[in-house]
Amino acid sequence: MSTDWELPISEQQLARLTRDMEEAHRETLPAMRAGALDLAAELRTRPAPQEPGRRRFLLGVGGAAAALTLAACSSGKSATSPAPNPSSTPASGAASGSASGQYTGDLKVVALATALENQAVGAYQAALDAAKAGKLGTVPPAVATFITTAMGQHADHAKAWNGVLTGAGKPAITDVPLSNQPATLDALGKAATVGDVAQLALQLENQAAQTYLFATYNVTSPGGIATAATIAPVEAMHAAILHYVLGQYPVPDDFLPVDKAANPALLTV
Repeated sequence: MSTDWELPISEQQLARLTRDMEEAHRETLPAMRAGALDLAAELRTRPAPQEPGRRRFLLGVGGAAAALTLAACSSGKSATSPAPNPSSTPASGAASGSASGQYTGDLKVVALATALENQAVGAYQAALDAAKAGKLGTVPPAVATFITTAMGQHADHAKAWNGVLTGAGKPAITDVPLSNQPATLDALGKAATVGDVAQLALQLENQAAQTYLFATYNVTSPGGIATAATIAPVEAMHAAILHYVLGQYPVPDDFLPVDKAANPALLTV
């Protein structure tokens, strides 16, 4: 496969977008951490709720506000055909045969969010490693900066979610216990250009953003809703920038869909 690839926008534009993304992330950190602390405290002192349903659309002002915010950050449908998605969601109601059930109720959504953040961190790190090994052709410095910045933000999100798990007396998730991880790693291993990596990263970012939106409709804790709603727009910014990297002008949707949201059945723990 040819490794010829050119960045469709200028490096200066990408650098500016990355700075804006980092500024937005920094602004969300206090609210994200406060929400996570509130959620951990609540989950320590209440019985585990029933498992969340696959979808409960637009329940309450919090869910609607999150949908509008995410739509403003996200992009519409691309004119190009997407690459095969290794992170596609199982059918509604599917069960994970290997799951032990140690994470239930809202904690299962938290565990899923943590695993997705770890998956993104690993994907971006694999991209940096491939770039250093010369497997992706010429990688513009601004692209490497975006990857490093996005990876750090995902690590911050994973740390916050793991704080919820450990605060509720559950084990932290430090790996990627998702049934789609082998397919994701396979796709990363086959990537031959920055564009290939960007397409895969876009799929992961869309999945994360939509999963957080799904969480705002399905978790029962105000702290959980607040944390998910705080993180989701940052993930949507990642996706919007990746559209630019792919040469696709991001056109906002009126409401972000949740058809790409990860099903908790992806969890293997």
